Amino acid sequence: MNTWKAWATLALTLAFAVSPLVSDPFTGFTADQFPIPQVDPPAQPAGWAFSIWGVIYAWLVVSAAFGALRRPDATDWDAARAPLMISLAAGVPWLAIATRSSEAASALIWVMLGGAVFALVRAPQRDRWLLAAPVGLYAGWLTAASFVSLASIGAGYGILTDQVGWAYIAVIGALAIALPVQLRRPGVPTYAIAIGWALIGIIAANGYANVGISLAAAAAILVLAALPLRQRVTA
Repeated sequence: MNTWKAWATLALTLAFAVSPLVSDPFTGFTADQFPIPQVDPPAQPAGWAFSIWGVIYAWLVVSAAFGALRRPDATDWDAARAPLMISLAAGVPWLAIATRSSEAASALIWVMLGGAVFALVRAPQRDRWLLAAPVGLYAGWLTAASFVSLASIGAGYGILTDQVGWAYIAVIGALAIALPVQLRRPGVPTYAIAIGWALIGIIAANGYANVGISLAAAAAILVLAALPLRQRVTA
């Protein structure tokens, strides 16, 4: 059997997980990375929210190891591996790139998001907590992070609107991506949980200083939480 994808996924996952050890800590782009300095951008979650990466890395490693050892030639697992490998390959150098070029990192994170979402959609129903769930957590955080990155670029280059306007765009944009993905994979709560975590981080970062953004993020959390209830009622 051709099992190279399983082992390649494990190798890329391990490289992705150790990449923070050889890069500077990252909790968002620095103010001086943009023509218009971005000091405390309201679209960016509080620093502690980035701790979710510890769970993401560990769970992805467990998933990839299980896949390589126990499901190396499983066709249902194999369907998710190609897009996941694309996402991980883009993620390995991401931290190193982000400290040097916000523009390149912003483009690359959308590649990571696309691969992660496709992997989530293709993940099988079986072994849900060993593939779909960790990929869902990863894809969910990337959904939020991609729009935070977009907001930083937009505000940092003075495109369309200011920091606050781009923060609203980030919240609405993340929700617009999240809803169809969650509808497609209703049995994977980790996707919405990761986005909700990012939104809680945005609320914590803004508080009453930007109460409109905090309320928008809270409303987005309620929509994400209400969707599974609606699906149960209509099922």
